[in-house]
Amino acid sequence: MSPAERSARMALIRSKDTKPELIVRRLAHRLGFRYRLHRKDLPGRPDLTFPARRKVIYVHGCFWHHHSGCKVAHLPASRRDYWSGKFTRNVERDARNLADVMALGWQPLIVWECETRDPARLERVLTEFLGPRHGQKNKPGASNIPDS
Repeated sequence: MSPAERSARMALIRSKDTKPELIVRRLAHRLGFRYRLHRKDLPGRPDLTFPARRKVIYVHGCFWHHHSGCKVAHLPASRRDYWSGKFTRNVERDARNLADVMALGWQPLIVWECETRDPARLERVLTEFLGPRHGQKNKPGASNIPDS
């Protein structure tokens, strides 16, 4: 593949409205949660923001954010120095964004691209993270005390 072809292919990769992000957005909406998208005033522009709950969700691509232990997060065979440095910078930036958003009083959740392939598990993760919907009672025996 020529450098021009590779550049054209890379230009097609989106940072917003990716397939994994749309899966998470549709599921959160179906579960009754309402959110804001890509808030520019928060570190890392979280993909979904739940202002009343002070919670944010980042949907990370396994390749680009170098998901540890995931088979998709491999190092390409060509230009290994470039890719190694890029992945290191991405991981460092993600860690900085998480620390910064928590310092502002927000609770973050990272949903990895590979986790969107199991809808039942993803639903459990979102429900546990976001808590009960407004106006919904907790299940019998469950604590009604919000997480702090």
